[in-house]
Amino acid sequence: MPLYEHVFIARQDLSNAQAEGLIEHFSTVLSDNGGKVVEHEYWGVKTMAYKINKNRKGHYAFLKSDAPAAAVTEMERLMRLHDDVMRVLTIKVDKHEDGPTVQMQKRDERERGDRGDRGDRGDRGGDRGDRGGPTP
Repeated sequence: MPLYEHVFIARQDLSNAQAEGLIEHFSTVLSDNGGKVVEHEYWGVKTMAYKINKNRKGHYAFLKSDAPAAAVTEMERLMRLHDDVMRVLTIKVDKHEDGPTVQMQKRDERERGDRGDRGDRGDRGGDRGDRGGPTP
């Protein structure tokens, strides 16, 4: 079966238990339609870049699933109809990454990750005034 990753944002005025209940509810929807949730994470309440439905914050949740396309379509349909869910994003992936997502890692673990020393930026000097236009 295809592998998917889902992120959804729920309203900020829900309790943590209610937000985690939404994760369980949509996991059940997937399993009832022939799929399974491999892993799920509750990322907590986060501030959004812009307001959605007059909300500045939202409960973020992440699901990794192994499900047929019909099950994912049904889950997304129910998420969009649910009053507490503000946004949904589903991505089809080739394989699930092992371990916690970047959102769940501690800051010092992220900084030691794949970023390295950033020494590969090359020469960034030079004349910034030349933008390729006509020369006076």
